[in-house]
Amino acid sequence: MLIEAYVASPAQALAAEDEGAGRIELCGPGEGGLTPSVAAMRETLALVRVPVHVMVRPCEGGFVYNDAEYALMKKAVLDAKSAGAAGVVFGMLNDDLTFDVPRMRELITLARPLRVAVHRAFDGCADPDAGLETLLALGVDVVLTAGHAPTALEGAATLKRLVAKAGDRLVILAGGSVRAENVHTILAESGVPEIHARATSPGIIAGLAAALR
Repeated sequence: MLIEAYVASPAQALAAEDEGAGRIELCGPGEGGLTPSVAAMRETLALVRVPVHVMVRPCEGGFVYNDAEYALMKKAVLDAKSAGAAGVVFGMLNDDLTFDVPRMRELITLARPLRVAVHRAFDGCADPDAGLETLLALGVDVVLTAGHAPTALEGAATLKRLVAKAGDRLVILAGGSVRAENVHTILAESGVPEIHARATSPGIIAGLAAALR
């Protein structure tokens, strides 16, 4: 069971790896995680051995972006690629809360051969089943989701449906208040192959790793 750790600094990335994280999601400061600096990308990649996925999110708020914000996202994808990241994490919606397919396709093409993950923008899309089909068609590798619910535990039934629909075409990554005390219930009820938690809160990654041993 892979644990992905959300971190906001190189030091947190190193601590999360030591505590049992099998992958790092590197974010910069800001609510929900924003694009980290290039310096943070490079320092993190020099410190840890596990794969690092870099957040590409230019601003707080929703997931509908203007042209200037989109230009920043393209630069961030290239920065992550140049730094040696294993993957990038992003998501773009239209005003009607469907995925912005043309611009996401362009970002995915720009990112390859890195892995591409979609963050909780998925939980903001209008229809999880239609959204998943869109992401499958785009060739996305990982989708972080709480199953269109406030927490992964509450969304476990939807997560189970998404896992079945995705099959081996992409990974459903369960995130949203995943903790040592509920992780076994989430796994049993959803069947997800990977989990995501915040290493910005002390003890969470170590607790999960211990619970899963």
